[in-house]
Amino acid sequence: MRLINIDSCEPGIRIGKTIYNDKGKILLSEGVELTDKLIKKLKKYNVSTIYVEDEQSEGIEIVETIPLELRFEAINTITEGFQTIAELNSDRSHIKGMIKSGRAIRSFQKIFKDILTCLTENKTAINLLATAKIHENYVYTHSVNVAIYACQLAIENGLPLKNIEEIGLGAMLHDIGKVYIPPEILNKPGKLTNEEYEKVKTHCELGFEMLRKIHEIPLPVAHCALQHHERLDGLGYPRQLFDKEIHKYAKIISITDVFDAVTSARPYRPPMLPHKGLEILYSGSGTQFDSKQIELFKNCIALYPEGLTVKLNDGRTGIIAKYNFNAAGRPLIRIIRDEENQEVVPYEVDLSVYENLTLDIVEADAIL
Repeated sequence: MRLINIDSCEPGIRIGKTIYNDKGKILLSEGVELTDKLIKKLKKYNVSTIYVEDEQSEGIEIVETIPLELRFEAINTITEGFQTIAELNSDRSHIKGMIKSGRAIRSFQKIFKDILTCLTENKTAINLLATAKIHENYVYTHSVNVAIYACQLAIENGLPLKNIEEIGLGAMLHDIGKVYIPPEILNKPGKLTNEEYEKVKTHCELGFEMLRKIHEIPLPVAHCALQHHERLDGLGYPRQLFDKEIHKYAKIISITDVFDAVTSARPYRPPMLPHKGLEILYSGSGTQFDSKQIELFKNCIALYPEGLTVKLNDGRTGIIAKYNFNAAGRPLIRIIRDEENQEVVPYEVDLSVYENLTLDIVEADAIL
């Protein structure tokens, strides 16, 4: 099985895993053979990547860290919860508002416990990159991803369950202040003006002010919204805090926030390849980000998970056949097309044996 971009699909390809819409309803079931009409239907529903079964990927298994059904449930919970809290925030004295906001927080807590259960039962590295995708609202999808990454990183830190749950809730809610930022700014395809950028930066304090008024939320969770853009060297925002002034929860979330942000497609730029995203973190190790947290994060994620279709710098195309834990960005690849883009009898190349990056991944179409 492998994951491919919908634009690479051709009639006759067999679906490897059931495809759902953004509400979790089945669009096409596993095993269905695609036709031109069905491909157009998937594009209409904004499906961007799908799992397929073919001879080239035979024997390659894709393990989803978080089942698609749970991801959709989490996205819908966050979407509804953000809107509920934002609407009720201006009138906390109203008893119905207090009840609704409390119900929203309990929904967040429940969905996070379900995510935590999946992570503790699945001992493999987190795979969020080789996952079938539907283009949803970026803020809500990003919040789910950051929560999953942050939860696993909290587990790697050996933290007690109470702390893990608070970090997970903080990660889910870290961007809630963006509900007050105009969509035309958040989704602007070009570079933000200085005025627009200053507007975006207010989401940290806006989120903090919203969350600190909700008595069901521990104060450290509210500080995740406030501090996730602070940096160790004091050059972050909104309060230019230094290393020891930044809450540990925020140090964890800042790493997962940046990694998911740079490896996700945005209207103003394409996604960065996973190993390049990790390099961004390492470039700020000890100055912007906590060095220990970067090392722990590297060990708990699969940069290039099994089933991802990639292109090498020599022109060959292949499928990730096995993840190398000792060389995060250097997996074992099953080559399926040569330098001239002609199909070949599949054979394997282990990137970890090539020194000085003489052979490197330059594209991963299902991440686009």
